[in-house]
Amino acid sequence: MAGLPADTKIVGMLAELHQLIKQTQEERSRSEHNLLNIQKTHERMQSEQKITPYYRTKLKGLYTTAKVDAETECNILRKALDKIAEIKADLEERRIAARQVGSYSSVDVPRKTMRRGVLMSLLQQAALTLPLWIGKPNERPPPLCGAVSAAGDYVARPRDKVAARVRGPDADEQWILAEVVSYNSTSNKYEVDDIDEEGKERHVLSRRRVIPLPQWKANPETDPGALFPSQQLVLALYPQTTCFYRALIHTPPRRPQDDYLVLFEDTSYPDGYSPPLTVAQRYVVTCKENKKGGGRA
Repeated sequence: MAGLPADTKIVGMLAELHQLIKQTQEERSRSEHNLLNIQKTHERMQSEQKITPYYRTKLKGLYTTAKVDAETECNILRKALDKIAEIKADLEERRIAARQVGSYSSVDVPRKTMRRGVLMSLLQQAALTLPLWIGKPNERPPPLCGAVSAAGDYVARPRDKVAARVRGPDADEQWILAEVVSYNSTSNKYEVDDIDEEGKERHVLSRRRVIPLPQWKANPETDPGALFPSQQLVLALYPQTTCFYRALIHTPPRRPQDDYLVLFEDTSYPDGYSPPLTVAQRYVVTCKENKKGGGRA
């Protein structure tokens, strides 16, 4: 599809996604008959209160078929998720291209003229649409899934969102939400744009001053080890701002759609911490500093 016009390419990928969704439903409907047989066989065994060789053999065959059916459906769902990721990546490429030539849609205006409420809504939407990591049995979550840090040699790509430690107007250090512009492998430094000041604030930073944001949400039900535990010190994006502050994890997510509850460091409270506030997985990262640090509102 690489040579197709943009609109035709998107329509083609959406059609492929539609077919995959249809295949999922067809596969699920086809497997329901087998699942019903399993249920009825168990009911007969309970009514007769005995397990005969016949029932053992029958159940073994039924469960083998159910396992194959589940794996088939799972493979189709994975293809659908990959197709969704492909569509999102293509739309992002188009958005960046439009920005570069100055062609903006009504919902994608330059951030330097974007109202703060619109920016906050876009950041919230980015958190909601962060894909959930769904691994195969016994497959460990990859780097940048939830609390799993990036590999030591990882380099964030252009347009990736990161937490960046910069020097503010008053010479104080602060962690801000930024977008990667480029990476210089010779100097080992990033160029990043302040997400809240696009076109006005560009920073050149060493790798240690840049923390890539998660690329997948971790599922608390299957991969709890990929989440920050209670009392873990982190950097979290303060609600309705574009700045990261030090915080303690109060409550990790319990369901895939849940956010963290965090306690931000705040000297205006007797115990030095704010009441619990919600922060999405996308905006919670490992804390690299020991001293207390602030940011902008």
